[in-house]
Parts: sequence; C-alpha cells; structure tokens
Amino acid sequence: MLPSENFASDAVRSVLSCDLSNRYTAPDHFYMGTKYTDQIQTETENLAKDLFKANFAEVRPLSGHLADMIVLTAFANRGDTIMSVGKTNGGYPGISDIGYPRVYGLRFREFPFNKRVFNIDVEKAAIALERERPKVVIFGASLILFPHPVRELSETCRNIGATVVYDGSHVLGLIAGGQFQDPLREGADVLIGSTHKSFFGPQGGIILSKGHEEKIRKEVHPAIVDNAHWNRIAALYVALSESRKFGRRYASQVIRNSKSLARTLDEHGIKLIGKDAGFTESHQTIVDVTPEEGVRMAQRLEKANIIVDVGVRIGTSEETRRGMKEKEMEHIAELISRVCVENEDPKKVSRDVLRLRKEFAGIEYC
Repeated sequence: MLPSENFASDAVRSVLSCDLSNRYTAPDHFYMGTKYTDQIQTETENLAKDLFKANFAEVRPLSGHLADMIVLTAFANRGDTIMSVGKTNGGYPGISDIGYPRVYGLRFREFPFNKRVFNIDVEKAAIALERERPKVVIFGASLILFPHPVRELSETCRNIGATVVYDGSHVLGLIAGGQFQDPLREGADVLIGSTHKSFFGPQGGIILSKGHEEKIRKEVHPAIVDNAHWNRIAALYVALSESRKFGRRYASQVIRNSKSLARTLDEHGIKLIGKDAGFTESHQTIVDVTPEEGVRMAQRLEKANIIVDVGVRIGTSEETRRGMKEKEMEHIAELISRVCVENEDPKKVSRDVLRLRKEFAGIEYC
C-alpha cells in the first residue's frame, strides 16, 4: 500500500522487455537507424500533451527527481532562492536544503504551513513570497492530501517574477484523470512528475508546460539525461493511452477509496493527519505518528503482509488497479486496526490479508 508505487498493466510491462531496451538514439542523430525510436518519442510526447492539455512535453527524464533537477537548472541560477514545502511538512527532500538545491548552490526557503489542514498557509505564504522573492516556486509534496493553493498564489508569484512549478510526482495519475487539480490551468508554468505512483506507467519522469520548450530542452541532453531508456518511453506511451481511456474512472475510484479507508481507520481509533479538512482528497492517507511510532507501526504491519512506509502513508492506487472498492477499504482498515489497535498477532492477520489479496489477482483500468 505504498503511495509511491503502482502496478503497470501487462501491455505496459511487455513493452519494457522489448528490443528497445538495448537501443540508443540522440537528438543530434549521432546514431543511424533510429527513425522509429525518434518517432516513439514524438508520439509519446504528443499523447502526453493531449492528455494534460500542455503545449510542450518532455518524456526523457529517468525519474521525477531528474525532472526536478532539469527544471531547477533551467529556471534558476546559482545563488538564487527557491521556495517549496519543507521536508518536516511532507515536502520532497530532493528539492530541499539537503537535496539538489544544495548541490546546485540554491537557497531553499519553506512555505509557511498550516498543519491543522495540512496545507500551505495562503496568507502567510503570500507575505513570504514578497519578502524572499524566490526565482522558482514549487508546489507539491511527498505527503500530499489536498490540492495546493496554486490559483491563490500564482498571481503573487508572477508579480515577483517567479517561475511556478508544480511537482505532481505523487498525484500525476489523479491530475491526468481530472480529479485532483489542474495546475497548468491554475497558474503553474510547468508540471513535472513521476510516472509510476498514482500514474500507472513505468518508473520514470515527465515534464509538461505551457511554453519554455527551448529553455527546458537544452538542460535535458546531454547535461542531465543521455540514454533515456526507449523501452520505458514506449511503455509510457501505452500507459498514457490507458489513462486517456480509463483515467477518469480510475482516479475517481482512487479518491473514493482513500476517503473510505481514512474514515474507517478513524472509526477504529487510528489518529490521522488532515481530519479537520476531511482526511484526504488524494491517493494517500497519513497516520499521525512520531517517527519512532511510525517505524514500529510499519514493522508490525509488514509482519501482517500489509506494506506501508515508516511515515505511515497508506496508498490506494495499486489496490484500486486491482479492482478494490470502498467495501475492501473498510476491510483493510479493519485488518490494520487488528494489528495496530487490538495488538493481534500479525501472523494471524496475515492469513486474512492473503485471502483478500487472492480475490483480486487481476488488473483493471487497462
């Protein structure tokens, strides 16, 4: 139930093992015989532009982190300030003061954050933006329950000359399905993301934008990405096709499942983050625990064959792809409660977990 993972369809997985896994191409046409590989990239980018209603798409980043690096390199210079959600509030460490900004020489500033509703504090953030005047503002986080206030703060960002980036790594599948938020219509200049979390493609990254094609492209090859793994890009085309056809129903069910899971966990006495705001609008539910409690809880659940991370984010993307709905989420909440509230032997619970899992061996929305 890791929110960082999903399950790709047989069609996507079969393309990953095709002959393209051993092939190269390059934008300067250094390699001969690559016209079909180049066409695959073009068609994949065109499909991504259509799905996300973007003017530009770049599918060569090997991960969401590399997409972050490319965008920061393109829109900021050494010594510039950037602003995003801090890691103590669920922000992504890779773009914090211990991640790529440190390597590239950027000053990192945190958004003011309202822990009660687990989101950026809009009024305080507007003041902080005026004071710090960052060159790049990044919305999005690793722990993300609710849409971020892109629309509310994008005008302030424009007034100070900041580029607005939305890191949709976790919620990209929900954005593709039109069920979370629409960053490029709400004021973001660039949308980046991982293609394997709530989005159900192969592991990789993507960059989408309303413009800035030349600025972004020149930082991709050969600076940060060389061989882009063309089997992965072909597999991404298949996943984008699936999302175009099934993405809205999938994303809607993911969110319904998260809400059902959160509500039932709360009824069983498990304390969750974001209760005052309705628990969640995304693919994840977050248990309110200290770091030490999180490790213990994750370890006990692992013994019961329920896999979460030590932050105790509980995702619903993969379960949704397997065909589970609200009723199954209530059952899963009960299983978690048996381990973490009633202190039942995890090995005993694991038998019921495996029984439930075997009922959903197929894969849907593909």
